[in-house]
Amino acid sequence: MKIHSALRKRRGTPCRTDSMRPRFRPGLARHAARLCCIAGTAWLAGCGSGGDDATPTGQTGTTAATPQPTAAAQNAALIAAGKEIFRFDTFGDETFWSDTLRMHEVIPAAVDPATALSVGLKVDADALPAAVVDGIRNGSVGLKRPDTTVTLLKLNAVVGLRGKVETINGKDTLTRVGVTCALCHSTVDNSFAPGIGKRLDGWANRDLNPGAIIALSPALSVTMKAVYNSWGKGKYDPRFNLDGKNGPQVIPPAYGLANVHRITSTGDGEEVAYWNRYVAVTQMGGHGSFVEPRTGVSVTNGSDDLVSLKLPALQAYQLSLASPAPPPGSFDPSAAERGKLIFNGAGRCVTCHSGPDFTDANLRLHPPSEVVSEPEPNGAPSYASRSATRQYRTAPLRGLWQHPPYFHNGTAPTLEAVAETYNSRQELGLTPQEIADLAQYLKSL
Repeated sequence: MKIHSALRKRRGTPCRTDSMRPRFRPGLARHAARLCCIAGTAWLAGCGSGGDDATPTGQTGTTAATPQPTAAAQNAALIAAGKEIFRFDTFGDETFWSDTLRMHEVIPAAVDPATALSVGLKVDADALPAAVVDGIRNGSVGLKRPDTTVTLLKLNAVVGLRGKVETINGKDTLTRVGVTCALCHSTVDNSFAPGIGKRLDGWANRDLNPGAIIALSPALSVTMKAVYNSWGKGKYDPRFNLDGKNGPQVIPPAYGLANVHRITSTGDGEEVAYWNRYVAVTQMGGHGSFVEPRTGVSVTNGSDDLVSLKLPALQAYQLSLASPAPPPGSFDPSAAERGKLIFNGAGRCVTCHSGPDFTDANLRLHPPSEVVSEPEPNGAPSYASRSATRQYRTAPLRGLWQHPPYFHNGTAPTLEAVAETYNSRQELGLTPQEIADLAQYLKSL
């Protein structure tokens, strides 16, 4: 049984009429205005509420006009709220991860920090108290003990996981666990140790093996566990639980999207909030609704909505995340200059990868016949055929160096392989040197 289907059956998935479908853009505008008002109120509260000092001399009973927050201050408050949502909000998905998958039982029994790090989970070093940092360094905090994982969850230090830890019979006990956006779309800089460091929000966690994590659930059959274990690191199928087809995709970055109006590899939505709602409800198991008539998907979890009001702030934060510049020394500048000429000329890359974000996604999508990433590996059906658009978006290229493997299905392990794939399938006639130079240019973006 698909992992979410039992949950939807138990909660119920009512039929929806057109009038009940989420209206993403107008709703977001209203919710954004509401959040800005809340942010403005908080900003004003920080300025003081008046009193005797607020009455100017000679103006009995008259108070000075309270300064209003600027648009920039309101936007900053919205982004700050979105950052908290991105990092720490589960949208109530503990109902799925605890009540259905029983992951709160698995973690204290079998998941020590070393195991967690081995499947790509990350630890936020800034959330660790000095005593824990010293303990990790001197070995007094054991990384082979599951109770250390419970301690890290109590500290809110495991990126993308939220645990409720209660003292039961004198012992810290994990009673609930859920996931957040940061699980897949954040990593760390490894500044303390591999897998432990400062957060890098928006970076695709290509070390994460979500299938292996899900497969730890005692609620799944052997057959289902085999499917999830087949995905591998850095891959996830965000439609498998809905259509039963197994074709994992690479986890995408959540940065560099400010000027891109087609979201994900198939361009299903025109704003980030569309995909946030899809993932929050249909994949994370958050409380709320997602309806997409183009694919026939209609999912409602719970009787409350813990998603909609948070979408404007969450989107604002994600749109504030800039693509990371390539690390110094990570590419050959001279070769990159030559590769730029290939990109704009013989390679014909600029035909689709155009504009400041290197994508034509705001203008058009492309049928599968125009892309080089199909056929899918392992005989999987076309990923586009499972989507709402049945087409593909030209991927933005800034920050490309950060998230191998490439193409929506990860079939190109390196940027050199990307250039070689285009050269062979598009019959470009590039020389090996031109292919190498083109790869260096891609690394420089």
